[in-house]
Amino acid sequence: MGLDAKIPQGPLAEKWSKHKFNLKLVNPANKRKYDVIIVGTGLAGASAAASLAELGYNVKAFCFQDSPRRAHSIAAQGGINAAKNYQNDGDSVYRLFYDTIKGGDYRARESNVHRLAEVSVNIIDQCVAQGVPFAREYGGLLDNRSFGGSQVSRTFYARGQTGQQLLLGAYSALNRQINLGKVKMYTRTEMLDVVTIDGHAKGIVTRNLITGAIETHAGHAVLLATGGYGNVFYLSTNAIGSNVTAAWRAHKRGAFFANPCYTQIHPTCIPVTGDHQSKLTLMSESLRNDGRVWAPKTVEIAKQLQTKQITAAQVKEEDRDYFLERKYPSFGNLVPRDVASRNAKEMSDEGRGVGTTGLAVYLDFAEAIQRMGEDTVRAKYGNLFDMYYQITDENPYKQPMRIYPAVHYTMGGLWVDYNLSTNVPGLYAMGECNFSDHGANRLGASALMQGLSDGYFVIPYTLGDYLATIGPKPVDKNHPAFEKTKQEVIAYNNKLLSLKGNKTVVEYHRELGHIMWEYCGMARTEEGLTKAKAMIKELKADFWKNAILTGGNDEVNAALERAGRVADFIELGELMVTDALNRRESCGGHFRLESQTEEGEALRNDEEYAYVAAWEFKGENVEEELHKEELVFENVKLTQRSYK
Repeated sequence: MGLDAKIPQGPLAEKWSKHKFNLKLVNPANKRKYDVIIVGTGLAGASAAASLAELGYNVKAFCFQDSPRRAHSIAAQGGINAAKNYQNDGDSVYRLFYDTIKGGDYRARESNVHRLAEVSVNIIDQCVAQGVPFAREYGGLLDNRSFGGSQVSRTFYARGQTGQQLLLGAYSALNRQINLGKVKMYTRTEMLDVVTIDGHAKGIVTRNLITGAIETHAGHAVLLATGGYGNVFYLSTNAIGSNVTAAWRAHKRGAFFANPCYTQIHPTCIPVTGDHQSKLTLMSESLRNDGRVWAPKTVEIAKQLQTKQITAAQVKEEDRDYFLERKYPSFGNLVPRDVASRNAKEMSDEGRGVGTTGLAVYLDFAEAIQRMGEDTVRAKYGNLFDMYYQITDENPYKQPMRIYPAVHYTMGGLWVDYNLSTNVPGLYAMGECNFSDHGANRLGASALMQGLSDGYFVIPYTLGDYLATIGPKPVDKNHPAFEKTKQEVIAYNNKLLSLKGNKTVVEYHRELGHIMWEYCGMARTEEGLTKAKAMIKELKADFWKNAILTGGNDEVNAALERAGRVADFIELGELMVTDALNRRESCGGHFRLESQTEEGEALRNDEEYAYVAAWEFKGENVEEELHKEELVFENVKLTQRSYK
């Protein structure tokens, strides 16, 4: 079945403005009669809640943290893209659109990406008006820096704390609406299911993480803004609490899951040091503006570095391989993330990695410090350098940072149309929770852009169109569907609590992560994926037989929370492997070893795979059904990506 993305007719640059005019409106007096549920209060959720409440809707917002301020959006470091062209260096809305389509290896929807580029310019104005302290040049004008996958400087930033500052802006707007009574905030509350009536989403079932109370909440629409699923790999740059449960439970209620195998591996993370770690730490991609990535030219020198016989400073210039600058002279160290990550892995695979594990390359600031002075480098990247020092006990001003790729962002997510609606009417997905804007690889500094675009500037228009269609009649809170779904959640939780085996949930999570990283990570093969599928099936069966949970439901029970999330991750892992097996091509971050150019670059198969793979849940232990949304490219030419 071909999926209808409801893309508006007309020229690309006019689609969004014409579509906004054609959407149905809800008049101000009627907006008070609608209840909207928003799950997740990161950038997408907080901005949507604030915007919809400002318009007059009644909003219920939910987060599992103790405050919306703790949403994982706060961890974003390097910046947010916008096509302002303040640097007068050739940027434009169309260039941002083109860079994003190309960066995603031609696997994103043209219409959504162009809208994102258009709206980007408004986001900056909105955030400046909120008081977000973006970096400024000497004269007071907003500063920009460059990021991977682009040859212009379009990234606005607040040192290495951009996500935090943007979230504080959205959070303050949200707090204003909470104070006015237009948003009711539910913290420490986890969504565990979606309630549907006659095929429409009409509410959610939640668990109060303090008391264990299972509750139902009704609304005219449900908006999910619950982030990505990178923690399926166990080790990732995501907060440990980040999970797929809300999206996955919605998937099991009928929402299609699109491109689940599309995972972004970030090239500049602090390397793994052992089994004791529960997460990895990201070092902002902005460091690649001035840091130079290199590895030793020979295995012999690498071994000397690994065994600490010599230091990085003792490696002569002629014995260093600045491999990104060598292979991609046009972009150098600012190639997109998937290209930088794959090349770093190749260095380690060849035995030229550094650090005691050999799983690292250097990010060296010696030349930048010599050129600009340490004070200038400190002003640009000081908090990032401090963070690296705190974690590694190595001073990056005196020796190069060691970096290695790690799971960071997921381009897959719930399938949505142009209006951000899933295929379940009344159920919407925003930000990283949906699949829509990044194709097979997200350009750096575009996650914050998409979250705020969806929340501030897209959903306030498109949601109104749906609400006007269904009318303001109150949702029947006593409909049997609410109690039925609630009882199903209680039964599922009791099933988890009855597990009294001998392996902890964390052990299962770690095992799943090993399988996913090894066989469905940076490089994949038919043989490896087939093996992984069988291993995950075994792991799932073992989980429901031998996992152990302590405590009960009517209390704070982190083990129960974790168990539900890991059970969902195991099922998602199975679908990710299925999706990766189905896509017999390399594109962006999805690298099939069977599909590469003579130079070892990703080789797409546009004849057979220029589509979005949207999967439909068909029942427990049943293969999911594939639906395709064919991608049509009318404004960019499908070409082999080159950053040389």
